[in-house]
Amino acid sequence: MTQSIEQPAESPVPTSADVARLAGVSRATVSYVLNNTSAVRISDPTRRKVREAAERLGYVPHAAARSLRAGQTRIVLLPTAHIPVGPLYSHFFNELQWALRRLDYTVVQYGSLGLDGDGAARAWAELRPVAVVSLSEIALTPQGVEVLKRSGAKAVITVGPGQVEGAHALVMDQSGIGGRAVAHLIGRGCRRIGVVMPGEPGLETFSGPRLAGARAAAEAAADGGAGTGVRIVPLPLAYEEDSAAALAARWRALGLDAVFAFSDGYAMLLMRALQDEGIGIPAETAVIGCDDLLLGRLLRPRLSTVRIDVVTGQWLAELVDRAVRDPGGEPERHDLMDSRVVHRESS
Repeated sequence: MTQSIEQPAESPVPTSADVARLAGVSRATVSYVLNNTSAVRISDPTRRKVREAAERLGYVPHAAARSLRAGQTRIVLLPTAHIPVGPLYSHFFNELQWALRRLDYTVVQYGSLGLDGDGAARAWAELRPVAVVSLSEIALTPQGVEVLKRSGAKAVITVGPGQVEGAHALVMDQSGIGGRAVAHLIGRGCRRIGVVMPGEPGLETFSGPRLAGARAAAEAAADGGAGTGVRIVPLPLAYEEDSAAALAARWRALGLDAVFAFSDGYAMLLMRALQDEGIGIPAETAVIGCDDLLLGRLLRPRLSTVRIDVVTGQWLAELVDRAVRDPGGEPERHDLMDSRVVHRESS
């Protein structure tokens, strides 16, 4: 005879009514406290009782129900980056998320791998975000912006090289980075300048405009008489020791006297490979990176770099909040960053 095993009954999901009974207050008071409603004045002791009751019962507000009552969510959607954006941008977006949380928004990171611009917009719209901050990885179109707004998004903000109709734009001038790096090298007397083009997928969003800026700087120098005979040579390079060693092995055959290495990380990788080949820096080859990482200052020779000054994540969070509160306002365009050369021993 088989004996059945009695399964324990599942614990009921606690409700706001349970919290109200335990705290000795009304359900409305529970809602005001847990939703941080500032329009209703509630004493600190009452707030403490409600929060303690909610914690004891394991109760959390239902986000979807709260959104239905409010007529909109508090979700700010951030598509996750699928490219190695580096510590500078990682710090910026971490700061943005903290600032949004302090403004009582819920930040949702959305994996958009394999989605195109309009497909991504439709997928994001399913979550009914109140705002979307889209990286340049996803090329939003005006139609995609309209889809998001029709689904309830009060603000759509793009971070990239240009502006999309209907969206606020934070513009990243990547060409200026390449231009400043090469202008610096030309000013140091270099005439045969390599520009590292990373082999990692997704980085062409940054490397293409930087190469264009490098070429523009060389042309401007030639027009001004300071850069006659300057040659810009694109250098494909994977972020691997073997790739750097292979490039360094044919360096003298390339005849280059300087390199803008895309970032400090690529600069350090290539610089070590060049040194292993016995190539003096900067005596034979000047090197400049980008991002101004601490490690670049610890190298010998210390690494010249292009320092990027980015607006703060707090500033962007305030733009999101302002746009959500005034959805009918004209789309704004702002420069996300400025850049300047920091000259050190490597150039």
